[in-house]
Amino acid sequence: MSNIHLRGLDDRLTHQLKQVAVDQSVSVNTLILNILRQGLGLSRQHRNIVYHDLDKLAGTWTGSEAEKFMKNIADFESIDKALWK
Repeated sequence: MSNIHLRGLDDRLTHQLKQVAVDQSVSVNTLILNILRQGLGLSRQHRNIVYHDLDKLAGTWTGSEAEKFMKNIADFESIDKALWK
């Protein structure tokens, strides 16, 4: 594991780093490591991927089509109590 000395931090940046570290309940060192990992694409955090492949379908149903769909899935709203004994 290597150590790197970071120079050139102005007061505003230092203050902001400390504030964000407090808000996230982590040390400034941990915060900076997390920022670097995320910026370099090495983050261990789960990324939320947004897909747009179905966007063209959004809002295309007519009122009667939506009503028919809701009628067809109504059975999924009921609970089979025998299954939960």
